[in-house]
Amino acid sequence: MSLISQVFGDEIFDPFLSLINKCPVLNTPTDWKETLDAHVFVFDLPGLKKEEVKVEVTDGRVLQISGERNEEEKDEKSKDRKDRFHRVERFRGKFLRRFRLPENAKTDEVKASMENGVLKVTIPKHEVQKPPKKVIQIEGN
Repeated sequence: MSLISQVFGDEIFDPFLSLINKCPVLNTPTDWKETLDAHVFVFDLPGLKKEEVKVEVTDGRVLQISGERNEEEKDEKSKDRKDRFHRVERFRGKFLRRFRLPENAKTDEVKASMENGVLKVTIPKHEVQKPPKKVIQIEGN
């Protein structure tokens, strides 16, 4: 019998999974893609309703997604008896994600939608004017 099974029992112990479940940042999978017209963020937030999620732009160019996943409501039967969890892998509690947006993000035109536990945030882009080049004459022989 291994030391891990002596300490944690016969269940399979996955240290990486345990780390993910304890860390609200790692437990909020996010994709950020840039298209020709916009920056698009997609967040997996299973079991959450749009009322439980907050989308903000702070400090001018920081996209902030926050919320809280509460414990599931206990049904009437479980209130009368003591239920015991054998394994808890889903994160509960508050989460917060922040992303610094590039200069070309139109932060005053952010749109967000949520369907089936997937939050999609779209931030249109504008063309950033590059400063004109200035040619410097080299002096000397």
